[in-house]
This record gives sequence, C-alpha cells and structure tokens, in this order.
Amino acid sequence: MDKLFLSSKINWIIHIIIWIVMFSVLLLLKETKEDIIFNLSNELINVSFYIFIVYLNLLYLIPNYLNQKKIFTYLFLLFLACFLLTPIKTMALHIKLNDFPTYQYKLFEKQTGYFFVFIVISGFTTIGNIVVDWFAQISLRQQLENKNMQSELQFLKSQINPHFFFNTLNSLYSLTLKKSDLAPEIVIKLSDMMRYMLYECNEKKVNLSKEILYLQNYLDLEKLRQGNSIDIKFNIVGSIENELIAPLLLIPFLENSFKHSVNTSLDTIRYVHITLNVNNHLLNFSIANNKSSTVYNTENLSLVGGIGLENVNRRLQLIYPNRFELNILNLPQEYCVNLTLNLTD
Repeated sequence: MDKLFLSSKINWIIHIIIWIVMFSVLLLLKETKEDIIFNLSNELINVSFYIFIVYLNLLYLIPNYLNQKKIFTYLFLLFLACFLLTPIKTMALHIKLNDFPTYQYKLFEKQTGYFFVFIVISGFTTIGNIVVDWFAQISLRQQLENKNMQSELQFLKSQINPHFFFNTLNSLYSLTLKKSDLAPEIVIKLSDMMRYMLYECNEKKVNLSKEILYLQNYLDLEKLRQGNSIDIKFNIVGSIENELIAPLLLIPFLENSFKHSVNTSLDTIRYVHITLNVNNHLLNFSIANNKSSTVYNTENLSLVGGIGLENVNRRLQLIYPNRFELNILNLPQEYCVNLTLNLTD
C-alpha cells in the first residue's frame, strides 16, 4: 500500500494534473512585475523541490520507516530532509536570480517560510497516504470477507443431504422393476429438483416461488416413496410473488422433519405439517412432525437435528444477519421448528 498513489497509469495522470494545477496557482499568485518567463522559471524551481520532497516521502520515507512503525525515525528524517532542502532551494533561486540583487537579498529572509512550506506539503502527503491506505485496507477487508462468505456459502450449500436423492433413486429402481406408472412422475420431479440445484441455485437470491416449487417436489417425492404411511400437509398463505430468498435455505428443515418422523413406531400415525406464510416481506415458516420419545433430549435443543440445522443456522447468520428468528421446540412426542425471516434487502 505504500506506493498506492503511483500504482496505476490513472494515478500517474492524476499526479501530473495535480502538479500542473499547483504550478498554475503559484504562477497566478505571483506579485512580481517581471515578464512571464521570469515567473515561469521561478515557479518551475519551486515546484521541482516540492515534487522532490513529496516523492521522497511517498517512495522512501513512508514505506521504509512510517509503515515499519519507526515513527520517530520517520519524523526525524522528514524534518532533516526539509531542513536540508531549504538552503539548497535558496541557493538554486539565488543563482537563478543573479541579475536581480533585490530578489536575491529577500531570499534569505524567506528561508523560514520555505522550511514550513516543505513541512506542510510533506504533512499533507503523509496524511493523504494514510487516508488512502486506510480506505484501501477497508476495501480489501470487505473483498476478503465477501470472498470468504461466498466460499463458505457455497460450501454450506454443497452439504445439502444427498441421502434423499439416493433413497429416491432406490425407490425409482423398485418402481421400474414393478413397471409402475409412478416411475415417470418420479423421474420428472427428480429432474426438476436437480435442474434447480445445478442451475438456479448459483444466484445469491431466487424467486420464492421457485424455492417453494422445489419444496413441493421434495414433498411429492416423499409421498410417492412412503405412500399412505405418512400424513404430509403443506399450506401456503399470503402472496409469494416478487419475493426473493436465498436458495436451498428451507430444505434442511424438511429433511430434518422426515428424519425424525421415520423413527416413530409403526403403530403411530406419522405426520409432517408445514405452513409457509408471507406478509409484508416477512416470511414465517413452521414445521411440526411427530417423533419417537427415544430421540428426545432436553439438553442443547438448538443443536437437535445435527449438521443440517447447524448448516442452515450458519447460512442464516451470513445472509440475514439480525433479520431472522429461529425457534426449535423439542418435545417428547413432537418436534417443531419456526423460522421468521425478513426478506427485505
């Protein structure tokens, strides 16, 4: 970051423009009655020394001392450079004004002013470099955070449970052996789900209607696989049009509910009841399913469901910070999940 001012062709052009503007301002402020060539040559000497102290500071003193936390050494060398350049500049102007003794005499009276001008210009250079470096660090940190977050989201998204697809394929294989009319329907729904995961889910947000269709296909396949052994209900309330949501965010809750319901005893009526309500960009997603009391655990309820729910909870924190509320109720005979999510960006 120490050469950030000079890191591109565009920055070089900006520097040239700044020096041209500074040279023009100094020329306009000149009060001498001499000709334009006299004033141009004088200000050219002044600007040359200013350029020297600026780039000595930018290219050597700041990277080698200030950026290395050698603050006192940096300040000493900066003041020393300004102190040494003052008489050198005075002598250069003195030689140039050899035919103007009146101006030569006044040069020595102005040495203190020359010194402070060097200090001020150096100070502005240092402050400017610190500010630019600070903004660059913030930008770099944000880029790294975004990159890390996207990498983590991709990783979390890739952890969607594959067992469902394996189980569905096994069921499909059994149906094909029986030459069941349900096989083509399973193939179509499974194809729609795979297409959604492979192509639609590469976006940060997808239409809520597409996510719901994915959930509906999942539920339909579960109905086809499990038949009448489970009561599945999916109620949608409110308007889902024009709403966006992070893809594959809700499916882990469904997978978790079916995993629990499978563990129930054979004489128990199994059920998975889902409600999705959208009102004023506020989504409420709730699931209730029965389960065996043997999987009931009164400790650490928020982690019940394993890596699937830990995964989705992490995604919620990354994508919807301070914009969601997740409540999990683990009862002896029933498992309930309630998610409230603010869909407004």
